[in-house]
Amino acid sequence: MSNAIIELKNISKSFGEEDILENFSVEIARHEFVTILGPSGCGKTTMLRLIGGFETPDNGQIFFDGEDITNLPPYKRRLNTVFQKYALFPHMNVFDNVAFGLTIKKIDKNIIKEKVSEVLKLVNLSGFEKRNIDSLSGGQQQRIAIARALVNEPEVLLLDEPLGALDLKLRQEMQLELKKIQKKLGITFIYVTHDQEEALTMSDEIIVMNNGKIQQKGSPIDIYNEPENAFVASFIGESNIIDGIMQKDFLVEFAGTTFECLDKGFDDYEFVDVVIRPEDIKFDKEKGKIEGVVNSVVFKGVHYEMRISAADFDWIVHSTTMEPVGSRVYLDFYPNDIHIMKKVK
Repeated sequence: MSNAIIELKNISKSFGEEDILENFSVEIARHEFVTILGPSGCGKTTMLRLIGGFETPDNGQIFFDGEDITNLPPYKRRLNTVFQKYALFPHMNVFDNVAFGLTIKKIDKNIIKEKVSEVLKLVNLSGFEKRNIDSLSGGQQQRIAIARALVNEPEVLLLDEPLGALDLKLRQEMQLELKKIQKKLGITFIYVTHDQEEALTMSDEIIVMNNGKIQQKGSPIDIYNEPENAFVASFIGESNIIDGIMQKDFLVEFAGTTFECLDKGFDDYEFVDVVIRPEDIKFDKEKGKIEGVVNSVVFKGVHYEMRISAADFDWIVHSTTMEPVGSRVYLDFYPNDIHIMKKVK
């Protein structure tokens, strides 16, 4: 039996002459924090709006727990949405904002009071019931928007870049709070963002999108350590991506040198993309096969970021050891630090 709570099958969606999604299919697992990650215009928000019922696909079907909901209006779907702009009602206090959906359903007032109290406790805003919305900080307003969605007890919560308006420190705090809330409730969160750090911090699974297509789907560790193509490698964190030739299984040539690697299944002498993360490069005069010169050094707090010219390539190196500008260095890395990917045609 499938563990998917949401399924999009062969979805196509265009606006005017622009195709946003074409023959797009994906499954979202229940009880997980799933992040849809990609640059602006890649189709991630369109995907979320299709799931929420705010857009209708031109072709294809959308299933919720095995039921076809393609043409079901948003208010009949067992999910709620938190938008980037929180859309709170300024003329209502916190209690009335959170209770709005339950009030519309004409739920008993005592039950409403109990549910609102529970959800405000969940988002650490107990005692704020009578506060005006305008008196709250951005982070508090964001929590109220989440509480208003959660009080309806959805099986799936959709979040469309809800932390975008917050400052860095508060955004980082809320990333941890959202993950804690999701784990406590056990419901499916589908979160849209273009922020790689958010995706890596919060997600059980990440769906990386570009140009309306899924580039990779997997855990944060897999996405970061084993990118499937150059786009994923460059979009998730920083990477050195250099042209290479796969001489044979477990042996790749790049930067004028041959290196052992852990990859196989390529054609002999196939042109490939070689990815090496900046933090995986070491300085070693004895073992380093690539000789270069340090062009710049920037202190980043926990490490130094150095730009190094070597083998006709501008390398990025992150290290706690600083080599001064102009110094000659020798770059070294282990076979498992070398990631080989097929060239994208």
